[in-house]
Amino acid sequence: MSYLLSKAPPWQTDIESFTNSVPVIETPALVDESGPAARFAWEEFVYGRIRNPHTRKAYGQAVRQFLRYCERLGRDLSTVTPRDVSTYLDHLDYATSTKKLHLSGLRHFFDVLVTRHVVFLNPATAVRSERLQVVEGKTPEISIIQARQLIHSIDVSNVVGLRDRAIIGILIYTAARVGAVSSLNHQDFFSLGDQYCLRFTEKRGKVRQIPTRHDLRGFIRDYLTAGGLNDSDRKAPLFRTTVRRTKSLTRNRMTPGDMGRMVKRRMRQGGLPNGLSPHSFRVTTITDLLSQGVPLEDVQNLAGHADPRTTRLYDRRQRRITRNIVERISI
Repeated sequence: MSYLLSKAPPWQTDIESFTNSVPVIETPALVDESGPAARFAWEEFVYGRIRNPHTRKAYGQAVRQFLRYCERLGRDLSTVTPRDVSTYLDHLDYATSTKKLHLSGLRHFFDVLVTRHVVFLNPATAVRSERLQVVEGKTPEISIIQARQLIHSIDVSNVVGLRDRAIIGILIYTAARVGAVSSLNHQDFFSLGDQYCLRFTEKRGKVRQIPTRHDLRGFIRDYLTAGGLNDSDRKAPLFRTTVRRTKSLTRNRMTPGDMGRMVKRRMRQGGLPNGLSPHSFRVTTITDLLSQGVPLEDVQNLAGHADPRTTRLYDRRQRRITRNIVERISI
């Protein structure tokens, strides 16, 4: 009893620190002025219904921007019309894909307002977006030769080089997203007896287990040994930051941004184009497997796509055919 009275329970401190770390998206003035039901709907929309932090930020910014537009028109939430939504989208100087994101955010937001009886009808439901047909993704592809060049250009005489080689190896040999690689803990690299695997936690909470190639397994184990991490806590981050230029590892997790900057730095050092990114490895791996005749369904499973059409967006074989054709023009 004396412990409870004199000191806050450990879980309370954890909850407070976690709550303080969650980014706060400011409530728009138009929502604030519409009363408690509207404010509740805003928090339900931002924090309750959207679990992905990137989607939460994008939708929150889109709705806030639209509501500022409504303020200039003298509208309140109950008087917004489909015409207002349509005119707003028409005046956005954005790509079609970004306009579709804004419209999606508005539809979700007004759906919650309808559910909470703040407005009677959703003005965004009747508004149609521009048609967008994507046959190939925009992510630049890194060639197989360039990927090999990058791996071989890394100085692995220190733990930082070994760490970076292991991260890039995972991006290449598993086609995982950089966010999933950043989330790896020590317990996510494990042996099944006959092979080692990596367990990724990806978008929408999807958990996937992918076997590691012999060379990738070597990359990871070399890094763990050099960093003295073989006996680390199973829930500790697998890939850690360093103390400035000392090449000493900290206990902090590398974020997706840290890994992205690392890949950019390694590409510059390896003499590769600046436009490449961690996602470029995903494109190359998918295209390479499809070029070898691996069934689309198997490649889809490796990439963790719910729809095969998404996997096809990463396929660059058609671009290669087009280049071959245009090079044959005799003019």
